[in-house]
Amino acid sequence: MSNNVPRVSIALPVYNGQNYVSQAIDSILAQTFGDFEVIISDNASTDATPEICRAYTTHDPRVRYVRHEINRGAAWNFNHAFSLARGVYFKWHAHDDLIAPTFLERCVAALDHDPQVVLAFSRTRVIDPAGHTLYTYDERLRTESPLASVRFHDLICIGHPCFQVFGVIRADVLRRTPLIGAYVPSDRILLARLGLLGPFYEAPEHLFISRRHPAQSVRAAKLRARAAWFDPANEGKIVMPHFRTLYEYIKAIRATPLPPEETRRCYVALLHWIVSDHNWARMGNDVVHAGRQLGGRALRRIRRTNLTTIARRNSL
Repeated sequence: MSNNVPRVSIALPVYNGQNYVSQAIDSILAQTFGDFEVIISDNASTDATPEICRAYTTHDPRVRYVRHEINRGAAWNFNHAFSLARGVYFKWHAHDDLIAPTFLERCVAALDHDPQVVLAFSRTRVIDPAGHTLYTYDERLRTESPLASVRFHDLICIGHPCFQVFGVIRADVLRRTPLIGAYVPSDRILLARLGLLGPFYEAPEHLFISRRHPAQSVRAAKLRARAAWFDPANEGKIVMPHFRTLYEYIKAIRATPLPPEETRRCYVALLHWIVSDHNWARMGNDVVHAGRQLGGRALRRIRRTNLTTIARRNSL
């Protein structure tokens, strides 16, 4: 590190990650590029996560551990970890994922080489709980395009698992975004915003290793139920994730200074998103689910009122 300021800040937000967090940290500390800090942001874990993470701080001065006494949700934890970052470049790292030893070296070199690149990542290998390879993910998006509209189109219209959000990002560019929102799917919105701000670089090697396991947030809950993972305050609230996605995409386009023709093409891409992959039908389902929730609440109020009336009559 130079003057105790690292080139890269790696934030590891975690909640009850005892099964995999040590493997995640070990993969970070094994990087061939060593000028980094690790910020572990513990969202009030109740398992052995605190003891595991504190042990690393005694062995490597690059590791910092911060514990929160209240679980404020994944979105808050991801963003708080970023607020503690000091590096020019920044990376989020999930507690159950791994990176190959040359991941940082390849990504930092790409960012150093081209100041226009806002995010660098690699191709992905997907593993099971035991670490065995399930498959490699090789879907290519045109995120390296010099045109913001092309990048935006592919990021919103082509289905992808948002692995790029765990790439290495220019911290000053990331600060120009609202970060991770407390809603589903804010990680996808963040990538779209970053894509509007500049091109991505993808290393052709499979250096990012994503773990699939039953307790994973994307597998443990359905789309609307995951709103509470982003923010516990969303529990029981009416959420309309597809309408929210449309709203956030519009906000992203409006917030980005682009040439008029590029802005128009971004709105065309958004129209494509609406009609492609049945997103118009999904927005209709948002309305149906919201109606059911409102109807259920009304019925519960009626039942409570009736029970109260009966109780009063019986007491007379």
